[in-house]
Amino acid sequence: MNLHSGYHLRMPNSPLIAVPHWRAPTWERTKFYYEALEAAGARYAIVDSDELPRDASGLLLTGGVDVAPRLYGERRSPLTDRPNHKRDEHELRLLRQALDRDIAILCICRGHELLNVAMGGSLLQHIQSDGHRWHDDGSSNWHEITIDSHGRLASLYGGAVALRVNSRHHQGVTEDRLASLLRATARSPDGFVEAMESVQHRWVTGIQWHPERPEMGQDARGLWATFVDAASK
Repeated sequence: MNLHSGYHLRMPNSPLIAVPHWRAPTWERTKFYYEALEAAGARYAIVDSDELPRDASGLLLTGGVDVAPRLYGERRSPLTDRPNHKRDEHELRLLRQALDRDIAILCICRGHELLNVAMGGSLLQHIQSDGHRWHDDGSSNWHEITIDSHGRLASLYGGAVALRVNSRHHQGVTEDRLASLLRATARSPDGFVEAMESVQHRWVTGIQWHPERPEMGQDARGLWATFVDAASK
């Protein structure tokens, strides 16, 4: 485990967020996640081992390659990434420990999809339209989502609202593939579950977009602050 010490030295009482240690894919920047956590007042531990740090009060699952379809009982489509089985296994172990301890959990993009699989759901392996994928030059696609009037996002964004978000994925969670222990709290115009939360845990949230990227600006800061606040309790 590698403990980033900047906030450890300046803010000894700030919550410690565990972040599994995996290299970011092309066009992604792991440092954006770390910077977002620091800006919200958290420390972070980069975790290589299979054990969640005892003093971690939050877990962050980041974006990356597609989750292995075998984990939800399907064969891999030709359009699905070659899976990283070690990463899947590592993050699932940490996620299950975090769920058992009922600490705050934020899952982004691949993490959002892995959360659904871990809770018993499945994924659409490839979205036919181009409306959700990143562009060839690495820049983000953009679309609006509708936030339901219930759930944490509604409280954060002031009720049922439309929010414009970046989009960098080709797989997705649909209503019929959503795990029974998760409820959708935001949807895209074409019906994909863009945000969800556990109905059994204190603070477990999946987000399909990328709030860590600076391009999300002010619209993302409240989400990070809410996550860190939940990890502080």
